[in-house]
Amino acid sequence: MSACPAKGPPVAVKLDHTVIHARDKRVSAEFLAEVLGLEVGAPFGPFLPVDTGNGVTLDYYDAEDPSFTPGHYAFLVPDEEFDAMIDRLERMRVTYYADPHHTEPGRINRLFGGRGAYFDDPSGHNMEIMTRPYARP
Repeated sequence: MSACPAKGPPVAVKLDHTVIHARDKRVSAEFLAEVLGLEVGAPFGPFLPVDTGNGVTLDYYDAEDPSFTPGHYAFLVPDEEFDAMIDRLERMRVTYYADPHHTEPGRINRLFGGRGAYFDDPSGHNMEIMTRPYARP
């Protein structure tokens, strides 16, 4: 076993892609792409990709086990696009919430000087849009 290296400046490691299990990959990918104003890419093997603006690809995959545990995915979005995303959610009749526990329906939060909202995707993942990143200690 090797020892942990001393902490120093961040290494140039970046997230490239992640797999998101879905009950129906097309439904979930198209849902998120519509909310965020993105496009669903061409299938890549068993995956249906949605590319984000920072180079990370969300590879939607039909879950073999329908009892998978839903995850949480947070998206830093431009402030000038936030209202359009909320409008899309309303048009799609998707309830959004100010909090991750979904106790404040139809409201947004104003954390860290920005705006944010949470909503479920068709597979039960807790999605978040926010205009400011969380302040870290």
